[in-house]
Amino acid sequence: SQPWPGPPLQPEILAPTLPRETWASKYEFLLSCLGYCVGLGNVWRFPYLCYRNGGGVFLIPYFIMLLVTGLPLFLMELSLGQYGAAGPITVWKCCPLLKGVGVAMLIVSSLVSLYYNVIMAWAFYYLGSSFQSPLPWSCDAPWNAEICKVVAVVVTWRGCVLQNASGTTGWVSASEVFWNEQVLGVTHSSGLEDPGPVQWPLALCLLAAWILVFLCMLKGIRSSGKVVYFTATFPYLVILILIIRGATLEGSLNGVRFYLSSDWSRLQSAQVWSDAASQIFYSLGIGFGGLISMASYNKFDNNVIRDTLVIAIGNCCTSFFAGFAIFSVLGHMAWRKQVPVGSVAASGPGLAFVAYPEALSLLPGSPFWSILFFLMLLTLGVDTLFGNIEGITTAILDEFPALRDWRRKTAFLAVLCISFYLLGLLLVTQGGIFWFTLIDTYSTGFGLIIVTLIMCLGIAFCYGINQFCQDIVDMICRCPPWCSHMLGYFKVCWAFFTPCLLLFTLIYTFLDMYGVPLRYGTYEYPAWGTSLGVCIGVLTCLQIPLWAAVALCRESGTLSDRFQKATQPLHSWRTATARDVAGDVIDVPFTITLTSSD
Repeated sequence: SQPWPGPPLQPEILAPTLPRETWASKYEFLLSCLGYCVGLGNVWRFPYLCYRNGGGVFLIPYFIMLLVTGLPLFLMELSLGQYGAAGPITVWKCCPLLKGVGVAMLIVSSLVSLYYNVIMAWAFYYLGSSFQSPLPWSCDAPWNAEICKVVAVVVTWRGCVLQNASGTTGWVSASEVFWNEQVLGVTHSSGLEDPGPVQWPLALCLLAAWILVFLCMLKGIRSSGKVVYFTATFPYLVILILIIRGATLEGSLNGVRFYLSSDWSRLQSAQVWSDAASQIFYSLGIGFGGLISMASYNKFDNNVIRDTLVIAIGNCCTSFFAGFAIFSVLGHMAWRKQVPVGSVAASGPGLAFVAYPEALSLLPGSPFWSILFFLMLLTLGVDTLFGNIEGITTAILDEFPALRDWRRKTAFLAVLCISFYLLGLLLVTQGGIFWFTLIDTYSTGFGLIIVTLIMCLGIAFCYGINQFCQDIVDMICRCPPWCSHMLGYFKVCWAFFTPCLLLFTLIYTFLDMYGVPLRYGTYEYPAWGTSLGVCIGVLTCLQIPLWAAVALCRESGTLSDRFQKATQPLHSWRTATARDVAGDVIDVPFTITLTSSD
């Protein structure tokens, strides 16, 4: 056995706890992380950012940001979780001063889970609507005047020319009318202050989505680890099918050219680099706590560097290839309508629930392609939601180990899902899309970047970057030479490059937030709505100084002494390491901290 390099450890027996679960195989962990990272943003945001920021040129800043920001932060979270075998709150026993980072991650995951399952409800609604021909969002559908609120409907290849009661006419796509009128009912709401009644078909779809999550998470990683064998691989099959089908369509090459057209002058724009950083940041799921939680169920000697490279690079390649599936079909739609590809391209819900469904409605056998597409959206969203809910449950169960009992854990998960469902009903009202956009914008805005920046600086300068690298070497055991070289690179990133790029992204986020008012379509958010959104971000950030103050108050001595003590790892932090170094396996329901002599 090797001597423990840190301060002397004293024997400590904590409260009785049930043994912690572990992944049945490393493939379940890899697929769970890949499914968590490969989400809706890979399909509905990356292709749009790519064409908006210079086409193929955007891949240069994208992969630079992956190397300098994405990989280092991804490895940091996986290593923290695996080494400490704890969730995003308890893992900060390594540095009690930063416990607020874990609490902030819990708040972010909760806010994201609240609105993310609403997207699943939309996908459920469209999936159910796909089992009919013609599709209800196509111009061939038997529309009625009550839904469209028009006197005459003239069907064209471009969409529908609608004539209202005053006699004026205007063009609007059939899928857009279906989305706004039939699904959201947003035309009956005037804004945030007027949410209107609940859209009960959506409320039922939301209930089905939460029941699905509850059943899949019922046995923790033992059940979700099996589900990901389907949910993490099925989207790749659909993307491949859509790419092959898209390649056979007339006009698809125009869409691909539009997707990859290069404008080298865009590299001089700060907006391009900011978009690349934010896309890497959000698509990898950094700062939400899900990665820490999933890694905490790994075996101690798992190679986290290898997993980081496989998952992060696989995620980015998925984003790139998904663009071909999207733009080949959009190119065909532009050819059918005789309009430029840029006029049919969109991002976010506008792509997933308006533009792309409309393109699918133009294909022969459109119901089949629509069913495939929305099944893909469901599996993409469910995997991401698994990671968020796992982050929440692991954080709570680690803080309150008595809840690990199967009955108590089931009751806790049920209460959690029911609470999220009831809170989510606001987002499926007629004005729910306005609240959805507000929470989506500010829950993962500046607050998440600040949390991740503090995490990076805290590990590098409070816990100690050399100690952290040594922890990784201890886990890998027989560290290959290439891993040692990679660690040297990551050390430089953690200490300098990654914090600097996060600071740049944060500054640009603030400038963008105050320079351009928040909008949804033509609706501009009122000042009180924007202030509410800022408060959401501030609430996340406040957890860091609040819990730091609590940690300082628990110590004794001068302020300098308190700070020094609050940055030292707790004795219980070294439990797993001391056990593995000694080579002893303690298979009893007690958490025991061994001394260095053991």
